[in-house]
Amino acid sequence: MADHVDRVLEQWHAERPDLDVSPMAVIGRLSRLSALVDAELRRTFARHGLDRATFDVLATLRRSGPPYRLTPTELMRSAMVTSGAITQRLDKMEARGLVERTPNEADGRGVRVRLTEAGGELIDRALPEHVETEHRILAALDTGEREGLAATLRTLLESLGGSVS
Repeated sequence: MADHVDRVLEQWHAERPDLDVSPMAVIGRLSRLSALVDAELRRTFARHGLDRATFDVLATLRRSGPPYRLTPTELMRSAMVTSGAITQRLDKMEARGLVERTPNEADGRGVRVRLTEAGGELIDRALPEHVETEHRILAALDTGEREGLAATLRTLLESLGGSVS
């Protein structure tokens, strides 16, 4: 069954047969898929009053285990949040009572970010629906296909210098 990307490739083959446009088959689909996945996840997050960055910070703190505290740098490295966004994000989350900053005992100049009870309850409510959304998104793939795709994407990510750890 042909899709939009197939039609684009056919058009390029007709207009520029001298170019190997085969990478567009992968990149075009990854781009379209990314937009669709982002929209699905945004809807799930919105039902819990969250956005992706807030969810990622809360999830990172929650999965870090007790006492659910990390430095802002550790959060930035583990969450899918850029360094420029972390301070602003933490300010907003602290104002909502989802996290609190405490002095870093190991470094008197720094702080640690701790998940509050409210933040823990929120991520624990949102996480099951988030995982269910991801299962629904991947429902067309069987377990072997999911594992193969994950491995292939890991290889591509590593080849581009992306961190997989």
